[in-house]
Amino acid sequence: MESSGVVALRIAGFIGALLAVPCTVEASGFQLQEQSASGLGVAYAGMAAGTQDASTAFWNPAGLLERARGLEISGASVYVMPHTRYRSDSGSSSLDGGDGGVSSLIPSMYTRAPVSEKVAVGLAINAPFGLSTDWDSPWQGMYQAIVSKSETLNINPVVGVRVNPYVSFGGGVSYQRLKAKLTNAASPLVAGSEGRLDGEDWAWGWNLGALLDLPSGTRLGATYRSHTDYTINGTLGFNNLALSALESNVTTSMRLPASASIALSQRFGANVRVLADYTWTEWKSIQALTVVATEGPRQGTVVSNTALNFDNSWRTGMGLEYSVRDSWLVRGGIAYDRSPVRSAFRTPRLPDADRTWLSIGAHWDATPKLSLDVGSAYLWVQKASSESVVTSPVPSTLTGEYRSHIVIVGSQASYRF
Repeated sequence: MESSGVVALRIAGFIGALLAVPCTVEASGFQLQEQSASGLGVAYAGMAAGTQDASTAFWNPAGLLERARGLEISGASVYVMPHTRYRSDSGSSSLDGGDGGVSSLIPSMYTRAPVSEKVAVGLAINAPFGLSTDWDSPWQGMYQAIVSKSETLNINPVVGVRVNPYVSFGGGVSYQRLKAKLTNAASPLVAGSEGRLDGEDWAWGWNLGALLDLPSGTRLGATYRSHTDYTINGTLGFNNLALSALESNVTTSMRLPASASIALSQRFGANVRVLADYTWTEWKSIQALTVVATEGPRQGTVVSNTALNFDNSWRTGMGLEYSVRDSWLVRGGIAYDRSPVRSAFRTPRLPDADRTWLSIGAHWDATPKLSLDVGSAYLWVQKASSESVVTSPVPSTLTGEYRSHIVIVGSQASYRF
């Protein structure tokens, strides 16, 4: 019989392969909030204090020892269905690009296991950031964007330590891959021509967490996740031989943002728990996407430069859990997510705007070892203006409005060996 450690590694490899699917945008910027189905039911409110299952390995490693009596593995699958449409100020819909949203599956896997009464270890394998938009071509913004896709794979071993019955700390390191693909129309002189940028890189980061448990049923949590610095090397290619002389290897740099969260979990009697949080994300780390050629006749020159000028953003939410009976509880939550995108710099690659969450969910202890979670959410995204004017390499104006909404469903299974 395989050991529990070998089982965990096999599952980790399987989930790692699944995480190669394209992701979409649900939290502010292109951060992915959808890291568990148990959290989805409360709109991911209070996750730094929640510790519902092994997903605390990502949300707050200080919670690894909570109810940890042996190896626990949680696998989640969240399906996101975004709908984003552009409406031109001209009133014509013939070149509006259709629905730019791309439905995506976001899997994740977590483990935790006690080493002693005061120490536990865990592992998170997930996708903290992702972006996918796909506009019909030809469309009004085709010289700015057709396909935009970025994927991350995060491998995050963690450790948690209980100092005393009231205080716990945790931390870990992340080894994270960023992979990107960007396409747009290339030249009005070559019909149907498209340019394509592809690139990827791996980078290191780290995270810390703390928990304070009070006798009154109050738990306070705090977490910090560091930024990750990427130097993305890739290629610039074209779908037409007439433009092949412009092909080259390219490079760009990007710093994915740091984030910090404070959270509250408060119990009222045996059946009710309220969760709340405030999360800050340092999106100012991204101000532009500048791509430079690294070989050929254009070596050292900028082949693409997109001003983004992100602002720092924040998110706040509140959730409720109610135990219907010993093995069942129901969940609900609301949240508000502030976008880092400024109207003057909103691009069709990321037509992001503030959004409001409304979520419901349920938890069932099917057996003493197996528990199941389901959740669903609807996101209202504010109407967002487009003021995009690009002067090079092909002049393009995209003035109008984006209208979006998002539907999310998810399921999760947790097993304790």
